[in-house]
Amino acid sequence: MLRRTHGEVAGDLVTTTPGAPLMFRPTVVQTPAFITITILVWRFACGLVRLVYRHPIAILATLSPVYLVIRYGWQAAAWPVGSLLIAFTAWGLTDRATFARWIGWRLLAFWRLIWIYRPHWSFAMSGAGLTKTAKSVEYRPRLVRVKCGPVADTVTVKMLKGQSFADWTARADNLAHAFGALGCRTAIVRAGLLRLTFPRRDPLRKPLPALPIPKAVDLQAVPVGLCEDGTPWTLKVHGTHILGAGATGAGKGSLIWSTVRGLLPAIGEGLVTLVGLDPKLMELSYGHELFHRYAASPEDCADLLEAVVSLMQDRAALYGGHQRSHTPTIEYPFVLVIVDELAFLTAYQNDRDLKRRINAALATLTTQGRAVGVGVMALLQDPRKDVITIRNLFPDKIAMRLDESEQVDMVLGEGARERGALADLISPVPEIGAGVAYVRLETSPDPVRVRATYVSDADIRDMVAWLTDRRHDGDTLTIPRIETSGEAA
Repeated sequence: MLRRTHGEVAGDLVTTTPGAPLMFRPTVVQTPAFITITILVWRFACGLVRLVYRHPIAILATLSPVYLVIRYGWQAAAWPVGSLLIAFTAWGLTDRATFARWIGWRLLAFWRLIWIYRPHWSFAMSGAGLTKTAKSVEYRPRLVRVKCGPVADTVTVKMLKGQSFADWTARADNLAHAFGALGCRTAIVRAGLLRLTFPRRDPLRKPLPALPIPKAVDLQAVPVGLCEDGTPWTLKVHGTHILGAGATGAGKGSLIWSTVRGLLPAIGEGLVTLVGLDPKLMELSYGHELFHRYAASPEDCADLLEAVVSLMQDRAALYGGHQRSHTPTIEYPFVLVIVDELAFLTAYQNDRDLKRRINAALATLTTQGRAVGVGVMALLQDPRKDVITIRNLFPDKIAMRLDESEQVDMVLGEGARERGALADLISPVPEIGAGVAYVRLETSPDPVRVRATYVSDADIRDMVAWLTDRRHDGDTLTIPRIETSGEAA
């Protein structure tokens, strides 16, 4: 009986006691030195080509002065190099945005690749448990590319065979500390390729003042704040429903009033109609003049919701067989129902009949309202299923500061916290955490960290005065542009 075994187990031929099986190992063939050297040279050449291709600006800025000094001497090289430095400095001072786009971020990406990510990559992968060992050889994920933006680094990584996305999301905190970043969020680029985002600074740490009232309204991208990458945070309100959840003091009012402020010109022209439900009698009542209809008591809220349902059904009967989508007009404006403290109406209401009517009306609006121009923005503190049974009917979800880590997935969907939505870790200090949230849109599973602007009481009074003046002087206004196609940023 013959049995093959690995070379490190047995010798060329081993016999022990009578009756024992015969074992042998194949002869080990030594790789010729020239083949090894050829492979190493080829890898070096490929790496050099990739480096030049991905960082041409940095390579040119590094090698050009060296070449000039070697070729012509430092005296002759000082003039062209100095002239270029002066030209680039003037460019950066006069047009910082274009300079950063074409030169600055490329140089920073090369610098951080050489000094931050490449030197610490092997140890970081081993320390985070993302390497694999086979036959005494350690295999590491490959660092593909580093890009820099105004506030964060984006690192593209090639995963090892057999690794999963969950392996990386579970070690996001390890990676953040390994590279000295404020955090780490993971996203899938394509099969086997990941994108790691490492913020260098936090532009959302300080409160954001209220944005200016826009001149044009885009219902697919209403400006309400700022994203973590420094870009404007815009909220889609037409053709969707929005659910926001946050603990007391999380800044839900900032989300409401920032949205209303962004819609103000269209409200003044009658192209958008606001319906407010304010059972707490504290948030929406301060600017109730901005709402076409307003209700506070549970009975009035139920009646108002049923009135909106009747309006929605009338539109559906009118549109049936003629059109499949809604375009805001003065005759048929977009209706946005804003509900503050939704849980009081759907779960904490003692009157069972009122609770049943409110839940039925909200379920009808969230299942049938999008196509006919009726949207719902609902906010609450407790996102448990027994509090709001229709949370899955809201395509777009916003998680502000929450009390428990389990609540993050309740609001944003399963796996949201593993993807980086740490809503339970948002600071309870109002100056730092009020208005900060994680957004998960219907079109993307990846949560985005954002902060809504703070609309003060004085700003709300100014909004009421602005709208009153425009209504009194409507003949001098032009109808603002209304967009209803595309996706929100």
